[in-house]
Amino acid sequence: MNIQYIIDYLSALSMNNNREWYHANKEDYKKANAEFEQLLQEVMLEIGKYDGSILHNNPKDLTFKIVRDTRFSHDKSPYNPAFRAHISSEGKLPVPVGYYLMIKPGNQSFLGGGLFADIFKDATKMIRDYIAQNGEEWEAIIHDSEFEKYFTVQGTALKKVPAGYDKEHPQAEYIKFKSWYLECPLKDEELSDAATFPAKAAEIFRIMKPFNDYLNKALMGFQMPAR
Repeated sequence: MNIQYIIDYLSALSMNNNREWYHANKEDYKKANAEFEQLLQEVMLEIGKYDGSILHNNPKDLTFKIVRDTRFSHDKSPYNPAFRAHISSEGKLPVPVGYYLMIKPGNQSFLGGGLFADIFKDATKMIRDYIAQNGEEWEAIIHDSEFEKYFTVQGTALKKVPAGYDKEHPQAEYIKFKSWYLECPLKDEELSDAATFPAKAAEIFRIMKPFNDYLNKALMGFQMPAR
């Protein structure tokens, strides 16, 4: 497994973000992608030591395409110079929430979790309801000293507590949220040691797991919208 090869390829793609260069260097893409899938496998084996629910996944099925949809974007660059994957018991579907890994040069890599729920109104309501009813458990998770070392809950939020919820609720600030997610940034040099990175990533994901478990309890019974 060669993480540096992944970084080098993505750096070159970032500087040559056009279809001609991409197709002329397609073999380099295939090799970098294979290295990323190997990295995913190593990370999954480490996660599996405390969360066996993800071990049935094939790394190939957890990754996202680097081709961008530019139809509604001012940025017409055809590729996203990043390798990304979501690891959960149901693969890369956003629900149940799991462990998100993005490798992107320029100190833009991160380990993530939680849910970008803005487009899933049912999911947003389910999580708000659960926080409203289980506030003490929420506070215990997000203010755990180990958790706070790596994470702060992020997400888009309303300016006011939505209708139907107590404006004076102890967790009113989090009930305003429409998404609840975590990001632990990674510097490029933190990716340089392929021998130690999978275990390090899995340890950070372990600290994240109670947060994911909480959201997954809130989302019990959620159905993905039909396409």
